[in-house]
Amino acid sequence: MREMKKIYYCFPGGRFKALTMSYDDGKKQDIKLVEIFNKFGIKGTFNLNAGLLGQDDRISKEDVKKLYEGHEVASHTYNHPTIARCPHDQIVQQIIEDRKILEDIVGYPVRGLAYPNGSYTSEIKKLLPYCGIDYARIVGDSFDFALPFDFYEWKATCHHNHNLLKLAEQFLSFYKKQYLYLFYVWGHSYEFDNDNNWDLIEEFCRMVGNQPDIWYATNIEIVDYIKALQNLKFSANGEFVYNPSSIDVWISVDDKIVKVEGGKITKL
Repeated sequence: MREMKKIYYCFPGGRFKALTMSYDDGKKQDIKLVEIFNKFGIKGTFNLNAGLLGQDDRISKEDVKKLYEGHEVASHTYNHPTIARCPHDQIVQQIIEDRKILEDIVGYPVRGLAYPNGSYTSEIKKLLPYCGIDYARIVGDSFDFALPFDFYEWKATCHHNHNLLKLAEQFLSFYKKQYLYLFYVWGHSYEFDNDNNWDLIEEFCRMVGNQPDIWYATNIEIVDYIKALQNLKFSANGEFVYNPSSIDVWISVDDKIVKVEGGKITKL
């Protein structure tokens, strides 16, 4: 009888740990936060309201593309209503108009959403695919490192004020490669000014940044990668796999890391 292979999904390069960040509202404190992320090789998603750009202390429309280069710009609706109280047609317009303006600025499809004020319903979730949205982040903390079961109800590991460094120590200590670990941090950059704790995020990024065994990704990169993994087509005998996606992915086959190139069949 043929011995059955043990096949595991991996993050890029065969890694089993990933880190992503998500920050809302596009306030000017994002400038300092992006500088910190860039210094330590960390990637983030920044959720913006196109209708509020340049108002008060928010990033201007002219500065968005350059500031967030290398990161992800996602939707936070046009002008930040509590959408569970809004008519559905207005919710659709809030998202579509936000996407249109942001996409004109950054030059790529805006496909993520952070629910404004953490407001959502099951009916709103059903609308999102028809609005071109592929994931949506809720508020709150899971205090774990699991991949989401529902990308339209994606809860982060923690807000940066909630046991961040302790969780970072736990994340760094993981060594069992039969699991995939995702550390997801959310917040608002202006909170670092309000709480006078910029040292917290700097220490966190220093701890977890520039680590060879961690994949640093935006929210949408994680969504696309996981979907590409789940779309792999394995032969019945486990001898080869077809990757119909354009994204290269990595798997572990009997503890050997295998790169599965996009659009190709790979022998295992």
